Amino acid sequence: MVIAEVNPWAFQPHPEVWLLIAGMIGLGVYSVRVIGPKVVTDGPVVTGRQKFVFFLAVFLLWLAADYPIHDIAENYLYSVHMVQHLLITFLVPPLLLYATPEWLARLVILDDGLASRILRRLTHPVVAGVIFNVFAALTHWQTFVNTSVENGAFHYAAHVAMFFSALLMWMPVLSPLREQRLSPPGQTVYLFLMSVIPTIPAAWLTFAESAVYSAYDQPYRLWGVSVASDQQAAGLIMKILGGFYLWLWIAVIFFRWSTSTTNDDRAFRRHRPVTDAAEPELPDELTYADVQAEFDATEPATTDS
Repeated sequence: MVIAEVNPWAFQPHPEVWLLIAGMIGLGVYSVRVIGPKVVTDGPVVTGRQKFVFFLAVFLLWLAADYPIHDIAENYLYSVHMVQHLLITFLVPPLLLYATPEWLARLVILDDGLASRILRRLTHPVVAGVIFNVFAALTHWQTFVNTSVENGAFHYAAHVAMFFSALLMWMPVLSPLREQRLSPPGQTVYLFLMSVIPTIPAAWLTFAESAVYSAYDQPYRLWGVSVASDQQAAGLIMKILGGFYLWLWIAVIFFRWSTSTTNDDRAFRRHRPVTDAAEPELPDELTYADVQAEFDATEPATTDS
């Protein structure tokens, strides 16, 4: 630890992270090569895009949890800590959910076991949203942050819990099972609510004039960044980058839904059945001459004497 304080770029090994990454890769390979062929009888077990997204997610998780980002985030700059949290909660979980094939999700979630029943309840939009936001607020509590910086095991466990709470939060939007997803309008409202609550601790950090977390109030300042500037940067990262990212998701979902609805309406109009009795075509603009012509063409009514 003394070396790290003198030289922030001194290499710090994190075997627990390497073990986690190796376990994820091994589990993914085993699922695709051993379980998949026994379950999937028609079509590919996994697509090439899903493979690429899976390894991208694993790479980003390793980048966030290992040297040097983890060491700088833990010992020097809380703003880097916020970048680490964004990677763990906003980037890696949706990528992993996208990379998960439907057949694997059905084996895990819909096997009617106790674990699957608990998981289905935890992925309910209200429950998942509350869990994620309560835990996000807890991770900004002064005692929680100071303890995580001083205790490496506690910090590691907190990141694991944060990651799983983020997985639950993203399930109503990106679950591999379509029946577990909200409708597109529901997804936009859900993500909007997820973007509102984190602004509270972000504003608190941005406008704080003194050190909020004593663990980061150290004499050595990496890159000469002061405690106040570090806290303000952390708040802006949460509010602007995190909020903009979720709003970007909202915009993409809305426009995809709008385009899909428009295309469906056009397809219905194009293929709707034609009735036997053709509807008379009306002129674009009805004039007095048109009315007079209709009267002239109509035979006068006759009366019986």
